[in-house]
Amino acid sequence: MSTLSTHVLDTSLGRPAKGIRVTLEQGAEVIGTGVADADGRVAEIQSGPPLAAGIYRLRFLVEEYFAQDGRESFYPEITVNFRVEANEHYHVPLLLSPFGYTTYRGS
Repeated sequence: MSTLSTHVLDTSLGRPAKGIRVTLEQGAEVIGTGVADADGRVAEIQSGPPLAAGIYRLRFLVEEYFAQDGRESFYPEITVNFRVEANEHYHVPLLLSPFGYTTYRGS
């Protein structure tokens, strides 16, 4: 079984994206939720048992994050689909700006 972590950085400001709500989903089921802390980390995203092999989705609700500072955002939410195959840790960071984003498999 595998574990998961995520981290959100606002590259337009050069700092962690505190307060972004994130859900972890498999199919139509929400299996975890969390909020990015002052470091942009979501410590409680995986609240249940370790992840079995399969396809999962992280949904980052970014529109409300940008609205807090009166900034526009092209993306109301960002969805990252990823595959869990091996018994190991998966880290899925999100680098964010109001009009673009990137993600990768971290360590």
